[in-house]
Amino acid sequence: MKYLLGIDLGTSGTKTVLFQQDGTIAASALEDYPLSQPQNGWAEQDPEDWWRAAVSTIHAVLEQSGVQAEDIAGLGISGQMHGLVMLDGSGAVLRPSILWCDQRTGAECAELTEAVGAARLIAVTANPALTGFTASKILWVRKHEPEIYEKCKHILLPKDYLRYRLTGVFATEVSDASGMQLLDVPNRCWSQEVLDALEIDRELLGALYESQEITGSIHAQAAQDTGLSTKTFVVGGAGDNAAAAVGTGVVRDGKAFTTIGTSGVVFAHTDKLSIDPAGRVHTFCCAVPGAWHVMGVTQGAGLSLKWFRDNFCQEEKDAAEARGIDVYQLIDQEIARVPVGANRLLYLPYLMGERTPHLDPDCRGVFFGLSAMHQKPDLLRAVMEGVTFSLKDCLCVLEEMGIVPAEMLACGGGGSSPLWRQMLADVFGCPVKTLASRESAALGVAILAGVGTGLYASVQEACDNMIQENKAQLPDAAASELYARGYALYRELYPALRTHFQALAVL
Repeated sequence: MKYLLGIDLGTSGTKTVLFQQDGTIAASALEDYPLSQPQNGWAEQDPEDWWRAAVSTIHAVLEQSGVQAEDIAGLGISGQMHGLVMLDGSGAVLRPSILWCDQRTGAECAELTEAVGAARLIAVTANPALTGFTASKILWVRKHEPEIYEKCKHILLPKDYLRYRLTGVFATEVSDASGMQLLDVPNRCWSQEVLDALEIDRELLGALYESQEITGSIHAQAAQDTGLSTKTFVVGGAGDNAAAAVGTGVVRDGKAFTTIGTSGVVFAHTDKLSIDPAGRVHTFCCAVPGAWHVMGVTQGAGLSLKWFRDNFCQEEKDAAEARGIDVYQLIDQEIARVPVGANRLLYLPYLMGERTPHLDPDCRGVFFGLSAMHQKPDLLRAVMEGVTFSLKDCLCVLEEMGIVPAEMLACGGGGSSPLWRQMLADVFGCPVKTLASRESAALGVAILAGVGTGLYASVQEACDNMIQENKAQLPDAAASELYARGYALYRELYPALRTHFQALAVL
C-alpha cells in the first residue's frame, strides 16, 4: 500500500498527517509555536520554529503508524499565505518572517499602487495592493532594513521554506504565489511588468509550478533529520485555502467552502477567470490546473474567539483541563444558553484590521450595545455571531459577482463546532456540510501529491476517491429571520465608524 503525507504549516502550529491512498488517516501530529507582535499591528514568526515543528511531527507520524518511509509516495505542503521569508546566499534566514496578518505596510501599498497603477495592478495580479500581501512587505524591508535587503538572495513563502529545507529547491506554486502580488494571475506566471515597476529582481523568486507538479524529492540531510526517504517526491502543494478547497472537494463550479481558522474565508471555485474590479475579494489561481478561485477573507475569525478565550476564560480553561476535554466544548455550552442575537450585543471582529469587504488596516474590534446586564456568555456569543456576519459579508460580494454556491462546506477549527456550523447555516440561509476528515488542508495537499506521483489521473478523480461528506445541517427559519435583522444593523456600523478608526490609528 502507498501512503501520502500532508504537512499543514499554520499560524498557530504545524500539523502533519499521513494518509492511506483512499484518504483514511494513518497518523497525525501537531506542534504549536509562538507568534510575536513587536508593535501594534505587527505579526512575525521565526521560520526555524516551522522547521522544528515539521521535523517533530514527521517523526511522530512515522512512529505512530509504523509505516516504512519508502512506502510514502509523495508529500505535499500547505501553508499560511503571504508571509515574507528572506534568506541569504547560504540559505540562512535573515530576519523573522512578516506574516499575513501584519498591518505595517500601508505606506508601501500606496507606493506600490502608484508605481504600477491601480487599475493595471488589479488587471495583472487580480487584486489591489493589500498590507497582508508579500510585495508590500518586501518594499517595507527594503525601505526600513536596507542592510537586510542587501543580503537577501532568496524570497520564499512560509510553506516554501519547508520545501527548501526538505529538498534544497527554491520553488513555489501558483496558488500561494497569487498572494504575493507579483504574479500575473490570468496567465499563471511571474509578472515582469510588476517586478520592473517595483525594481525587484526576478532572481530573488523561486521557480514556479502548478500545485500537483513534482518540485523535487527529499534530499539526504532532510532524510536524516526527518526519517523520510529520499525516494519520496514533494509536489508544489498549495496555499492554505487552496489546499482546503482540494481537501473539501471544492474543485468544480458550484462548490464552495467556509473555513474558520485564525482568519476566516468564504471560497468558491470557478473554471472561468472572474475579478472584482473593486478588489473586495481575492481572485487567485487555484490548485486545479487552468482554474481559479474567488475568496473573501476576514482577518480575525477564529483569532477573535481565541483572543477572548486566552484573556477572559481562565475558569473554562481550568475546568476543561480538569475534565480532559477541549475548552471550546465548554465555551460552546455557555454560548448555547444565550439566545440568538446575544441579547442585543454585536461584535465587529476587526482585531487585525479587515480585508473583505472594507480593505481597511486601521479598523479595530468593537463590542456594540454593551450593557450592565451582559455576562461572559453574551460576549462569547456576540464574538461568534460577529465573525459569522463578517463571513456573510464575504458571501454577499461573491453573490454580487454572480457566484452563488449550490452547497457550502465548513472546515477549520470553527467548522468542527456543531454550534458554529448551525450559525453559519442560519446566517447564510443554506445547508452546511462537513467532511469525514477534518484535516482539509493536509488532505488537500496529500491529494495533490497523489496526482503528482501518478496514483490518480486528476485532482477531481483523486477527490472523488479520497473525500467523504457528512450529513448537512439545515438552516432554522426563525433563527435566520432574527439574524437577518442583526446583520442589517451590523452592516451599518463600519461605515459609521470608518473615520473614527482612521483617527484612532494616529491618536
